[in-house]
Amino acid sequence: MRTTITLDGDVAAAVEAVRRESGVGVSEAVNRLVRAGLARSTPKRAYRHRSHDLGLKIDVTNIGEVLELLDGD
Repeated sequence: MRTTITLDGDVAAAVEAVRRESGVGVSEAVNRLVRAGLARSTPKRAYRHRSHDLGLKIDVTNIGEVLELLDGD
């Protein structure tokens, strides 16, 4: 595919660095940088547990105790 793009200064500098280091043309340098960016995994958002007040009159933080209470033993 052939297209015209405008590169920001920092991106153009990165393309030029890859081009000089590898001895490749501009198109190949851009392709390598794009592939490297696509292969990079995105950081996963940290899991955040949300809790809500259920208005319970008993402590249910220990599931074992809750199960014993419900069994009636």
